[in-house]
Amino acid sequence: MLQENNFYKETYDFVKGHDAIDNDFINRFAKGDISEEEFKRFSIEFYHFTREWVSILSVLLVNTPDEDDAANLTTILVSELGDENPHHRHELLYRMYLRSIGIEPADLVKREQLTTTKAWLDGMRGYFGGDHFEALGAEFGLENMAIPMWDKILSGMKIWVEKHPEYSKMDIKYFTFHRELEEHHEEAMENVLGTHASDPVAREKFMKGANGILDLEKGFWTGLSDN
Repeated sequence: MLQENNFYKETYDFVKGHDAIDNDFINRFAKGDISEEEFKRFSIEFYHFTREWVSILSVLLVNTPDEDDAANLTTILVSELGDENPHHRHELLYRMYLRSIGIEPADLVKREQLTTTKAWLDGMRGYFGGDHFEALGAEFGLENMAIPMWDKILSGMKIWVEKHPEYSKMDIKYFTFHRELEEHHEEAMENVLGTHASDPVAREKFMKGANGILDLEKGFWTGLSDN
């Protein structure tokens, strides 16, 4: 049990300290210190993630052989789809956000992604369709970096509205709603990690997946910068 707890803390601390959630762009975003072009670029590129995330997560679920792991992943997937309430489907909430800042979601569906955005999304599919333990590590990384990410985004949006009153009607329900849910997602992935923490091969692959996907996410954030 001690070994399992130590590995969970090691992995958890690694994720929380990764540059995916501590880089120049997201730190500037948290202070509202980005250009309007960067703000719009973030809004557009993050929609690609929001729109595709359910299908990406489904890849992991259908490639998961362990029934307990699958149950925890199903909990996260059902949450993304609104927990049986179609009006709470996360991608729908993001569409409301886009419209509130003057962007029509339908115009973005076929829009070419930035290379850094595409690399991140394709990387998720690659991990989720590959080695099972690397896939679980990648999902652990994504779910456990989420709370500090949402905190920085929400902080930046509040400052952004103060600086840009023309965005005062901005609908941020997607972001606040996600922030409220993430602790449950973290719990689900803690259960997954705990099941395999006594296996040294699984631990090594788990960490490899977490690091790999977070490196790609760092690339996503830095790709949004004007610089």
